[in-house]
Amino acid sequence: MASRSVNKVILVGNLGRDAETKFTPSGAAVTKFAVATTRSWKEQQSNEWKEETNWTNVVLWRQENLANYLTKGKQVYVEGRLQTRSYDDKDGKKVYTTEVVAEEVILLGGRSESGGVHESPAVATKAGGAGRAGAGGRGGGSEDDFGGMGITDDDVPF
Repeated sequence: MASRSVNKVILVGNLGRDAETKFTPSGAAVTKFAVATTRSWKEQQSNEWKEETNWTNVVLWRQENLANYLTKGKQVYVEGRLQTRSYDDKDGKKVYTTEVVAEEVILLGGRSESGGVHESPAVATKAGGAGRAGAGGRGGGSEDDFGGMGITDDDVPF
C-alpha cells in the first residue's frame, strides 16, 4: 500500500496589511500578505471570554494583478499548502520561516461600518492561472457569484 499525505490549509480572515508584489530575477511575480485569524473561547474558571489572534504569512505566485485588491482590512479566503523554508540573513545566520503558499484566493464580501455592502469585486485565482473578477456587491438585487458559481454571502456557513 502506498503511503499518503495531505498538506492543505484553508484560512478565512482579514488582511493585516496591503499586499506587496515583487519580481524574481526571471520575472515571476511574488505577492506576499498576512492574514489574521481570531478564535474565541470561554475560560471555565473565570467564566470570561478570551480571544487570540494568529497571523499567517501568505505567498501567492504569478498573480500581480490581485495585489491591488488585497488591501488592509479586507476579508479573504485562502486555500493552499503549508511550507517551511530556510535562508541565510544578511549576517549569515540561518532563518526558518513557515508560510502558506496560496493556490486560491477569494475576496469575501462583508458589511462596511455604515451597514452597506463593500463594493470590491470577488477575486479568485488558481495557481498558475489568471485571476478573474466576479460581480460586485449585492446592492441593487445583483448577487456575488464568486467566479460564476452562483454563491452569495448568505450561502457561506461562516
